[in-house]
Amino acid sequence: MVMNIIPASASSITEVAGLEVGHFTDSRRPTGCTVIIARDGAVAGVDVRGAAPGTRETDLLHPSNLVDRVHAITLAGGSAWGLDAASGVMRWLEENQIGLPVGFGLVPIVPAAVLFDLPVGDASIRPDARAGYEACLAASRAAPAEGNVGAGAGALVGKLFGLQRAMKGGIGSASITVDGITVGAIIACNAVGDVVDPATGLPLAGARTPDGKSLLNIRDAILTGEAPQTILAGTNTTIGVIATDAILTKTQAHRLAQVAHDGLARSINPVHTMSDGDTLFAMGTGKAGKSAGMMLLSVLAAEVCARAVVRAIRAARGISESGMHWPAAVELHPQAKP
Repeated sequence: MVMNIIPASASSITEVAGLEVGHFTDSRRPTGCTVIIARDGAVAGVDVRGAAPGTRETDLLHPSNLVDRVHAITLAGGSAWGLDAASGVMRWLEENQIGLPVGFGLVPIVPAAVLFDLPVGDASIRPDARAGYEACLAASRAAPAEGNVGAGAGALVGKLFGLQRAMKGGIGSASITVDGITVGAIIACNAVGDVVDPATGLPLAGARTPDGKSLLNIRDAILTGEAPQTILAGTNTTIGVIATDAILTKTQAHRLAQVAHDGLARSINPVHTMSDGDTLFAMGTGKAGKSAGMMLLSVLAAEVCARAVVRAIRAARGISESGMHWPAAVELHPQAKP
């Protein structure tokens, strides 16, 4: 049997029926938040692999716990302060009559995860409830912007040999449709490690050589004995959402979030470190009206996750803040454009 496949390069997570995505990007410094809305709810799961996560409502998503549907997921910069953005998302959802009926009104279920972007500009400016609300106002079914927007606005990658040798990260999205089932991802990449092109195994962005003109290649540097700097735990982190329109159980959503991390392992090196809080959510809207085998969903989830990371880096643009310039991949090798 020949499967009908739509390439990921032509689409994004909003190709998953039942989802809308909106960004808020702060004009005062590079930071922001991104919201993924499921107006009719979505079965959800989560898997945290980094050692220093900043999260909200993740325990609720364990397969043995009560609530099995979420109404939005929030991704934000600002470290732990950025979790406040989810409060604004809850307010918007309540105003639009979206939430879990509890007899006394509707309670929107909004899990969230944050990344650490405080070194970029004035650290006292963080995404707050207003930012989350504004992201909801901007949400649509259109393909979301990528690069220096939303939760990826202040993201950096490759900080393992010092902040001054890092490069610009960002947010990216991708999707694949196979025989009527779509799996998509949106990833905000703020990794301590390098971002690697899975097609070649070579770094796209990350730690630079001391002169700043080329990529160091963290893996090779460590293997040859170059000592990385001591990095404060939690000052990095890659976060994102993997979604499908297939019908999922809560246990399947939990497993999908787990295997999606394989996509991070293909595209980020090192990953899941003590200095990262890597967190991936999974969502199943069920809008395709049918289920799919977990083998197919798992393969697609890891693939779109890796592609979304690469798109985040290729869409990023260099920034100058705090007396430093962090170049984007396109500056070091122009062929890195999306």
